[in-house]
Amino acid sequence: MKAVILAGGSGTRLYPTTGVINKHLLPIYNKPMIYYSLSVVMLIGIREVVLVVNPKDLDSFYKLLGNGSRIGMSIDYSLQSEPLGLADALLSAEHLVREDSVCLVLGDNIFFGHGLPDILKEAKAGVEAKGGAYVFGYYVNDPSRYGIIELDSEGRVVSLEEKPKNPKSNFACVGLYFYDEGVFDIAREVKPSKRGEKEITSVNEVYMREGKLRARILGRGFAWFDAGTHDSFLEAGEFVATVEKKTGLMIGCIEEIAYRNGWIGKEELIKLAEPLAKTDYGRYLMSLLEEDKDAL
Repeated sequence: MKAVILAGGSGTRLYPTTGVINKHLLPIYNKPMIYYSLSVVMLIGIREVVLVVNPKDLDSFYKLLGNGSRIGMSIDYSLQSEPLGLADALLSAEHLVREDSVCLVLGDNIFFGHGLPDILKEAKAGVEAKGGAYVFGYYVNDPSRYGIIELDSEGRVVSLEEKPKNPKSNFACVGLYFYDEGVFDIAREVKPSKRGEKEITSVNEVYMREGKLRARILGRGFAWFDAGTHDSFLEAGEFVATVEKKTGLMIGCIEEIAYRNGWIGKEELIKLAEPLAKTDYGRYLMSLLEEDKDAL
């Protein structure tokens, strides 16, 4: 399975800041927003990633992440010139995924919770073994603002509604999806919505009608932020800051995950940490080596 992270769009909800910089490069507390979605796929062992970006932002993303080799990964880039929907963005990456199954993540979504990697690995393994698609629900108080899913007792999705006036549940479909290799054929057949976009909800509806769409609810103990508005952007940053200060551990630290996954060794970690030696981030990376030394 490969991952596709959507980091394009115009970021209009965060104007005027995003008039000069892509929102996925803005800092959520102490690291770029894109680190958080990238860390999610790293935590479940996916090393091959395609970033879908605007042509004008390609150089900035490449300067930040390169080809991924510094953290033991392979990162490719696909260009989406116009924001024509999530399904269209996914299709732009098809030539780089090459008939593989896909973990699709929205670059402005932030996830946190004990046991989250295990839940995602289970969904990943299910799609790889049996095909179909997997989505995740999160309880919200204002369901009319979101795409809402309704489940049966066995976890199958029985209805999908985009910003419903009379929602059938309070579970919003978050920006994290697993699809088998057939997703590209489905996305090609999707007709543009009234907004003129190929909607990912339309893709999910095809899997639902075929009885191949399953869902898992992220319940108590999990946090989800769609950091695409000023309020949610601020809330996400405050949440990350609180957790990190209380625990002494970082959320979304891609260098740490690469090191703990065994994708890079001590020498590579030192090279990444040394240029940041005067920052808390660099000192945190160096502390990982001290922990290992103490454990010997």
